[in-house]
Amino acid sequence: MSLKLVSLAATSVLVASTLGLLFARWLFAVGPVAIGLQVVAAALMLAARLTFGARSFHAGANPTEGGLVTGGPYRFIRHPIYAAILLFTWAGVVTAAYPEYAEYARRTKRLIPFVI
Repeated sequence: MSLKLVSLAATSVLVASTLGLLFARWLFAVGPVAIGLQVVAAALMLAARLTFGARSFHAGANPTEGGLVTGGPYRFIRHPIYAAILLFTWAGVVTAAYPEYAEYARRTKRLIPFVI
């Protein structure tokens, strides 16, 4: 199977999964912190798309003209578009699937009990 077909299949799975989360009402976050994370994710996605240029708007895994992009968010993150998708989705699913998470997070420490 060609790399382009694999890429198109993966894109189809991504679209179907996103639609599933949307219809289950798990895509968009509730609560100010999670909504803030989704805003940051959307801004990261936009910055990456603008930095990469119009050549990034294709689903196939074809190398494009223009060379390696190392500016903008690509200076700090190798895959900022994927990172943005994961952050956006995670923030929505955690707050929609686990509405009691906010209360849990308030009463428990993050890493070290009684410290952080």
